[in-house]
Parts: sequence; structure tokens; C-alpha cells
Amino acid sequence: MTSKKSIARRSTVAAGLALALGLGITAQASAGAPRSVSGTPSDNITRIADFYGAYIDAVTDEGSGDLGDSLRGHYLTAAYQKQLSAWEDREHADGVLRAQNVPLSWKVTDNGSTKKYTEAVVTLTWSKNSTTKVVVDMARDSRAIYHIGAKGLAKK
Repeated sequence: MTSKKSIARRSTVAAGLALALGLGITAQASAGAPRSVSGTPSDNITRIADFYGAYIDAVTDEGSGDLGDSLRGHYLTAAYQKQLSAWEDREHADGVLRAQNVPLSWKVTDNGSTKKYTEAVVTLTWSKNSTTKVVVDMARDSRAIYHIGAKGLAKK
């Protein structure tokens, strides 16, 4: 004969087992494979991706001070910084991002190179269904960005 205590004990063990198995499956499914990001300092596409990653972090993080301006000074030609400032005054938006807000993510794709120039397409993701693309041109000798816009300037 089975007692009420025995039935209660089996129910508790069964519930605990079901809970443990459920959590195990959830933890295993969400763990996924480790992610990695790599780059090469001599690669211009990596350099453009590094700039966009650092710049977006700088404008997103509160208290980053003048980091965004410092990054512009490091990665952009002096002449283009002036052009960008004029564009921003006219458009009332961030010239690097071509927007008034900050994207959720970005992706940089090689769009071709010559001996003198590298061109990349930067896809900025604003929400699940909203992205914009900008073309970034970089001089290969100075490794400085000299243009960001809807179309590239590099002559191929």
C-alpha cells in the first residue's frame, strides 16, 4: 500500500527532476558557440571597423567626454573633419553616423580597393527592420578616412 507521504515524495522528486531537466536544456540551448572578432592593424577594412566600433561606443557611453572628437582627429583627414562639421551644422545630425541617434549595431564590408584608396560599405542597424548604408573612403597611404556618404568617391 502506498502512503500519502510516499506519493508526495515521488511528486516532489518528479517535479524537481522535470525542473532540473528543463533548466539544463535551456542553459545548453542559450550557451551557443563562443564568439570571436579578429582584425589586423594593417588592414584598412579592419581600421574602418575599429573606427566605427570605437566611435559608436564613444557617443553611446555617457561621460565619454571628447573621445568622439579625438577619434575623429585620429581617423579622419583634417580637411574632411572640416567638411563633416559643415555637413553637421547644415543637417543637424552626426556626420559619421548620418543620423541624430546611435545605431544598435554596425557591419563593415569591403567594397573594393585601388593602389591609392580603400572603399567600404558600413551598414548601420537601427532596429530589427531598419538599416542604412554609408560608403567610407580611406586613403591607403595615410590610412585616413577622407569621405563618408551615400556614394563613394574612390576612383576604381
